[in-house]
Amino acid sequence: MTLTLEDRAAGCLVGAAVGDALGGPVEGWSPDQIARRHGGRVHGIVGPWYEDWRTARPIAPYHKGDGHVTDDTLMTHALVRVYEAVRDHLDAYAVAEHLVPDLMTNPRWIPELEARALPLQRIFLAEKWIVSRLHYGHVDPREAGSGNIVNCGAAMYMAPVGIVNAGNPAGAYAEALDIAGAHQSSYGREAAGVFAAAVAAACRPGATASSVVDTALALAKDGTREAIAAVCEAAALHRDFESALAPLRAAVAPYDSVGPDYRSPSLGARRPSRLHAIEELPIALGMLVVSDGAYEGSVLGAVNYGRDCDSIATMAGAICGALAGVSAVPPAWAKEVAEASRLDLHAPATALAAVAREVFARDRDRRRAHEAAFTSIAGPR
Repeated sequence: MTLTLEDRAAGCLVGAAVGDALGGPVEGWSPDQIARRHGGRVHGIVGPWYEDWRTARPIAPYHKGDGHVTDDTLMTHALVRVYEAVRDHLDAYAVAEHLVPDLMTNPRWIPELEARALPLQRIFLAEKWIVSRLHYGHVDPREAGSGNIVNCGAAMYMAPVGIVNAGNPAGAYAEALDIAGAHQSSYGREAAGVFAAAVAAACRPGATASSVVDTALALAKDGTREAIAAVCEAAALHRDFESALAPLRAAVAPYDSVGPDYRSPSLGARRPSRLHAIEELPIALGMLVVSDGAYEGSVLGAVNYGRDCDSIATMAGAICGALAGVSAVPPAWAKEVAEASRLDLHAPATALAAVAREVFARDRDRRRAHEAAFTSIAGPR
């Protein structure tokens, strides 16, 4: 069956949102802690870690669980709205001109707050940095990410860039790096580019888990490349996520600056480096390898890995959904997440696919104009 652009876009964005919602309630914990809390591995949507989630500490008063998406999905959908407004390729200036005002001025339903609020009131400090630097600090958008903590904050919402550049991983990589310059630096920005490229690669006809990883390795730089290579090499030895959980953590550990205790980061955590990588993207790609691109296995592996598992599952879900289309995402999960989060999970994908078609037409016209100009300049050989 030939998948349409619309089907891949829906698979990517719905798959990302469902992964996000599954991972949210166990974010920050270890595989052993997750198993003790839930009486075994998580195999679907579960409730909050603490029943008294409004007052529980040290967890923030967010209703994570019960099918609620987190800031990963809120930011992903916000980036889709920027594409809808610009209807062309984006850059760091689009973040300043469109994303920041959207976060600051347009109240929306925030599932974890169970209220309408500004997205700015939910997003993490690393994302609030964008508003501080661009709106209040008037920093050049291309340089605003410098100084922010280096984490997966920019990478987690770059899936739309891969859809707009579907089949063109190098283009997705370059565009995501430009966009992410307003948010991140170092290996956080690099991961944003590689994740977008992985989504674009997954959209290619005949793409497989292996071809997606090969593309990521071809584009990734420094510690990000080394971490992906190490994790995917370890992943190739496993065919179920249960046996892969510890080996994948061991493989990424030398590149992860956070350290063994996720809730008590090391002194070198989240600082710029050419030697380190964020943990989330390599693990997402590793789970993709373990499950040979199957959505459920990849996402459940990401969820049960723990640590920053909502973002890991977001990335794994986006790539698997782009590979196999929306039918790969369990309909019952998608329905429950949409209803619990009060979100239309399909509408952003429909809008994004329409923008992608427009951008491709623009690119084709620009390419033809370039060909005509270059031919005139170069003359006959």
